Amino acid sequence: MALAEEFYSRFREIQQQICNMTATMFENEILMNSLKDATHDIVLTDPAFGAGVLLAHRLGLPLVFNVRWTMYGEGHFIVAPSPLSYIPVTGLQLTDKMTFSQRVRNVLTYMVFFYKHSKYFGSPYQEFSQKYFGPNVDFFSLLQDADIWLMRNDFIFEFPRPTMPNVVYMGGFQCKPAKPLPDELEKFVQSSREHGVIIMSLGTVFGQLLREINDEIAAAFAQLPQKVIWRHKGPRPANLGNNTLIVDWLPQNDLLGHPQTKLFVAHGGTNGVQEAIYHGVPIVGLPLAFDQPDNLCRMQAKGTAKIVDFATLDSTVFLDALKEVLHNPSYKENMQRLSKLHHDQPMKPLDRAVFWIEFVMRNKGAPHLRTKSFRMSWIEYHSIDVILTLMATLFTFAFVTVYARDRGRWQAIRVHVKQSKSGQADNNQSNGKHSKNRCTENQTRV
Repeated sequence: MALAEEFYSRFREIQQQICNMTATMFENEILMNSLKDATHDIVLTDPAFGAGVLLAHRLGLPLVFNVRWTMYGEGHFIVAPSPLSYIPVTGLQLTDKMTFSQRVRNVLTYMVFFYKHSKYFGSPYQEFSQKYFGPNVDFFSLLQDADIWLMRNDFIFEFPRPTMPNVVYMGGFQCKPAKPLPDELEKFVQSSREHGVIIMSLGTVFGQLLREINDEIAAAFAQLPQKVIWRHKGPRPANLGNNTLIVDWLPQNDLLGHPQTKLFVAHGGTNGVQEAIYHGVPIVGLPLAFDQPDNLCRMQAKGTAKIVDFATLDSTVFLDALKEVLHNPSYKENMQRLSKLHHDQPMKPLDRAVFWIEFVMRNKGAPHLRTKSFRMSWIEYHSIDVILTLMATLFTFAFVTVYARDRGRWQAIRVHVKQSKSGQADNNQSNGKHSKNRCTENQTRV
């Protein structure tokens, strides 16, 4: 908990520093006038940080996002309908098939995350917007008003979900066909022969693990017939086998596209996962932080990856995971199926992104693609007012109908009672007359 609070506080400091730098830029009249005079066409920015959003509003320029995350969380939750009944919140490692308890966790986590992200990450930009644009300007609305959202994923990677007309998917836009490897690396790869090669890379942020973990990983690799190319920084692992090549850097895309590559050991970053999909290479995942566990969870749900938890990692566990993916053909087949789907598109992801950027430039925005739902209150958006009005009308109609029916019954009963009493009185009066006549007749006879 303390670590999470420290992360939120640190990230808020970063967002505040960005606001401070943006304020310095806004108050530099020479710089701002030069930006206005330069007649730029659009602002292309990543909304994980809000400076581009603020600048676009100040200059009155169309706004295009290159996005996977915003400071409020995953981009879809800001721009598109996101039913929490089947759309998992990042951080829970859930799929689109959730039990009741998982849905409860999903809803509660979303509420907590959105509150914290708004408090820690969004509030500096809201204060900035009110200071420089006026009290009626809402930063969250500026964020939602982006003309085009270029999403760095797609439905080959993502679970099916609702989207919007101004959301354009460009998952794998950075992927490209493999180039020839350097001679020394190609020689090492070819030496693997029929066994093939395993590639391991944990990215640039988490390139170095604990020494004990590295030793366990090296010991597992040493027991395999495959050759291993491991991007590793730090001390050389003690149990390193002769089949493992340690490098400071590797051409990841080119190695994944090599026909000898059989397996990719990865931390689950978005770019690495998409490159594995592009080239059809199954994954053994070692998730570390951020969106990595959820990315690998999606791959595991699609049958293309096996996840190993660092908390339980040792040479035996890691070796079993490697053997399972290497020897079970379903992992390779499922990943090749995803690769085929990725390549079966009418336009390459990068070309699609370029088209929409130029579209916004040509048309000076794309307001016709933006939904008006962002300007509706929560009650209006979910038609709560309409539902309550219809319910009230139905209740009133039912009440009047029942009241009228019951009133009619009571009136009928009253009439019947009156008639009964009247008839009984007439009978009594008639009986009285008959009795009197009998008495008179009897007296006459006497």
